[in-house]
Amino acid sequence: MSESRPKPRPDPSDLIVAIARHEDKAAFATLFELYAGRIKAWLMSTGTSGERAEDLAQETMLTIWRKAASYDPARANASAWIFAIARNARIDRFRRDRRAEQLPDIYELIEPGEPDKPDDMLDAAEREQRVRLAITDLSEDQLSVVRLSFFEGRPHGEIADLLDLPLGTVKSRLRLAMKRLRTLLGDLS
Repeated sequence: MSESRPKPRPDPSDLIVAIARHEDKAAFATLFELYAGRIKAWLMSTGTSGERAEDLAQETMLTIWRKAASYDPARANASAWIFAIARNARIDRFRRDRRAEQLPDIYELIEPGEPDKPDDMLDAAEREQRVRLAITDLSEDQLSVVRLSFFEGRPHGEIADLLDLPLGTVKSRLRLAMKRLRTLLGDLS
């Protein structure tokens, strides 16, 4: 009788390196199997709802796929790197949700509600025109981050990846764009 030995657990660092070098889907599937549930459980232990934890775990794994090349086994072990990505995704989501609650909806500036008088309709049309004109006054760099953040609802980290910019640059451009729009539209609030 031959004794069956348990299959050795794959080294997560090797899996990440395989993803980075060869876009190895099998390595990613194995890494997903090893970590997606653990990430979700950790997120739920921090008070994150099950649905949101599932969503953030998926987002974390997708980020690992996209950023595998930035992983350096000499600087951190795989688990620390993966859970840092999960933590950052959780923080980004929290900030985005909090910002959405605090900031006025940009659509409220364009569509202020049901006008019931002709003067209100004229005011609404003028307001919409002013917002459209103000947006065109932004630089192309600012406009691209505003579009991705406010119209597409993308987190800052994802915008940084899409535009191949440092996260701080994305945040600075958004801050400057919003300051410019407040200056141009100050009397609309």
